[in-house]
Amino acid sequence: MKNILFSHSYFLRFDPKQWATGQPYAPLGTLYAAALMRGNGYKVSLFDTMFAKQPEEVIPYLEKSEPDFFVLYDDGFNYLTKMCLTNMREAAFKMIKLAKAKGCTVIVSSSDSTDRYEMYLDEGADFILLGEAEFSLLELVNAVSNAEKDLFNIEGLAFKYSNAGLNVVGEDTNHGGFPAVVKTQRRDVIKELDSLPFPAWDLVDMEPYRKMWLNHAGYFSMNMGTTRGCPFKCNWCAKPIYGNRYNTRSPGNVVTELKMLKEKFQFDHIWFCDDIFGLKPGWVNAFAGLVEKEKLHFKFKMQGRVDLLLQENNIKDLARAGCDNIWMGAESGSQKILDAMDKGTTVEQIYEATRLLKKNGIKPSFFIQFGYPGETKEDIEKTINMINKLLPHEIGISVSYPLPGTAFFEKVKTELKEKTNWTDSDELALMFRNTYQPAFYKQLHRYVHKTYRQHIAIENIKQLFFHPLKSNFRVIKKALSGIYYTPAAFLDKQKLHQLEKAVI
Repeated sequence: MKNILFSHSYFLRFDPKQWATGQPYAPLGTLYAAALMRGNGYKVSLFDTMFAKQPEEVIPYLEKSEPDFFVLYDDGFNYLTKMCLTNMREAAFKMIKLAKAKGCTVIVSSSDSTDRYEMYLDEGADFILLGEAEFSLLELVNAVSNAEKDLFNIEGLAFKYSNAGLNVVGEDTNHGGFPAVVKTQRRDVIKELDSLPFPAWDLVDMEPYRKMWLNHAGYFSMNMGTTRGCPFKCNWCAKPIYGNRYNTRSPGNVVTELKMLKEKFQFDHIWFCDDIFGLKPGWVNAFAGLVEKEKLHFKFKMQGRVDLLLQENNIKDLARAGCDNIWMGAESGSQKILDAMDKGTTVEQIYEATRLLKKNGIKPSFFIQFGYPGETKEDIEKTINMINKLLPHEIGISVSYPLPGTAFFEKVKTELKEKTNWTDSDELALMFRNTYQPAFYKQLHRYVHKTYRQHIAIENIKQLFFHPLKSNFRVIKKALSGIYYTPAAFLDKQKLHQLEKAVI
């Protein structure tokens, strides 16, 4: 029986903002791949990098399991891995070299390696899996295990090849020349997601996850995917793994896994990490009915589009199922910018969805993006005004980040120099020429957060004044926070004005 050691390249400690936030999720994509390979007769183990301090920690796992294959399989369901951060890329390169030194055949699957497969091959990987990779991995490992050299018919694969044969050890086998890089035909995405086994949750030590969640949030959250892909075409959104196809698990399949996870891990909360949750007509209604029937009690957060939330009775059904928080891709309070992004939504829909979510007891949270090409001071002010008027539960602010495969990347790629990726998720570096200099957008991030907190404080002061009997310690605490945020927002705005005048 061939032995496979799985790992991934997300090191929480290498991402200071996320480490401080303390809300880690297990590598779901990695666990799906491990489950499929185990179900097909392979012995599997996992080196989970989430809490590791350095990539060298993989060495004892390599020595203990003596794997035939080292599979670096990133979690394509997590937006942090989709960002292709250079800290994680360098860690991946190090683990590739360490595994090669132990004689492993090294296989890599990730958003970054799909976009930059030649770079990963040059660093020593034997094979790169392109796009959705579970069945590419199975076919490849079967072929290599059976010493088959003709791999051209395996879809979704990149590797080095020479006239002398397959280059599986990183050596020059072309009589002094360099092996050519072969890229096979892209594999179609999996349509019947219920056919996949549940993720191999037993491979993960969940206690460090539980402990960090309880310490930072006071509850324990786990992640689950109910769909793959997104059919919408926002022109800045990279989709190297699942593309524009959208496929979904059945509500019954999802509820069965939820019951298993509840029994095994006693979670309090679920993050449904789909790009878009519940897009298929009638899915949310059926899911909510099954959750009630099975008497499952949990809260969950999800990602959704404002236009879809306004369809049918989606918001009421989500509340019935236990939805607590919806992250919406609001992006901008300027219709001009939304249209430039090919977002397909309106500012009015953001306002209406926010109102309805609050009415139904669901917290609305906003993803906001500044710095899109053509954005002016007026557009920025519209976005800030929208945030401060609607006061979402949380805001996640970023600056426009060009990734390969997007129309946005093609628009600005000539301006990208040596730096094409952030080091960690909090870098927020603007990597192309825009209305203002990069320092302006870093300061804008600080100011928007503080003025948002200032307006939350004002709302809580109003509640104390007009409804004192309904107020509690939380309201008082937020009201008092205005003592800090009011002057802090003022000072940050002055700094912003200074940077606004600076010449690019």
